[in-house]
Amino acid sequence: ELMNKKIYVGAAIGALGAFVLLFASPALLPQPSQEQSVLPLQIELYDLSVLEVDERSATLEIKFKVSNPNFKSVMLQLIKYAIYHDDSRIIAGQIGTKPGGFVESSNYFIILNERPSLIGEKITIKNTGNMPEIWEAFVSNSLNWRVTGDAYSNLSSLTSGQENILTFDFTK
Repeated sequence: ELMNKKIYVGAAIGALGAFVLLFASPALLPQPSQEQSVLPLQIELYDLSVLEVDERSATLEIKFKVSNPNFKSVMLQLIKYAIYHDDSRIIAGQIGTKPGGFVESSNYFIILNERPSLIGEKITIKNTGNMPEIWEAFVSNSLNWRVTGDAYSNLSSLTSGQENILTFDFTK
């Protein structure tokens, strides 16, 4: 009779174990998520203007309008850009930073899906005397702008999803 009780208890424990394995563990295990596919951010050249110019330097302002078509927030890590007049590169720069490690803090932007963000910076260019035709275009405000670059983004966590790179090329 003692043996029969052990069989019943063993069967009950086995049934409970099978129930946990079949039904409870899928909730405990991380599921492959659907969030891995991220639509690319949309980026526009919002503003590129000469704020000040004299014989020594010129101050420009560049602003990008960044929109997020995803339901979740997207982390914009970095915008790398180059500014040209005709085919001559005037300056290259970057806004934000790509994370380089766990210790290093990064400067990034969270782009929400409800509203676009304006991201930009002011740039000072020294007149070295090497580009007289470009400097004349600065003074007369008659530049033929072209801005090229890449925007690096990810979901709002560094661990989820792959990095997305959006290449852009604008003329103004």
